[in-house]
Amino acid sequence: MKRAEYLSWDEYFMGIALLSSMRSKDPSTQVGACIVNSEKRILSMGYNGMPHCCDDDVYPWDRQGNPLDSKYLYVCHAELNAILNCSTGKVRGCTVYTTLFPCNECAKAIIQSGITEVVYMSDKYADTDSTIAAKRMFDSAGVKYREYNMTNKNIELKL
Repeated sequence: MKRAEYLSWDEYFMGIALLSSMRSKDPSTQVGACIVNSEKRILSMGYNGMPHCCDDDVYPWDRQGNPLDSKYLYVCHAELNAILNCSTGKVRGCTVYTTLFPCNECAKAIIQSGITEVVYMSDKYADTDSTIAAKRMFDSAGVKYREYNMTNKNIELKL
C-alpha cells in the first residue's frame, strides 16, 4: 500500500517556488517561481534579486525615495528570472507557479514566452494598476491563472 501523506503536484511545485523565494535577499518581499512542463517536469526556478553580476551589496534595497535609490529599477522578478534561467530556453505550453501574482512586466514575459498557466499563492496587490493590467493581458492572450489552494500542510526541512 502506498504512503497516504505525499504531496500533491500543486503542493510540490508551490513548495519549490516557496523554497526558491528563500534565496531572495530582498528585506521586504521574497518571491519565488517554478516553471513546469506538461509532463510535470521542472524546467526552471527563479527568485527576485539583482541581475547577475550586479552586486547586491552595492545596489539599493529601499522601497521609497528617489527611483535611482530604490530597488524597483534594478531587481529582476522571480517569474522573469525563471524564464531566463531555463536552460532549454523553451517554456511554451508550461505552467509557472509563483508565490505572488505577476506584475504587468512579468505578465508580458510570461505571454511572450508562451507560458499558458499561472498558479499564484498571493494576490496582495490585486487592486494596483500593475496587477489589473497583468490580468487584462492574461485574459486577452488566453493565459489561465488560478489561485493556489492552500492545504496548510507543514513541512520541516533540516539543512
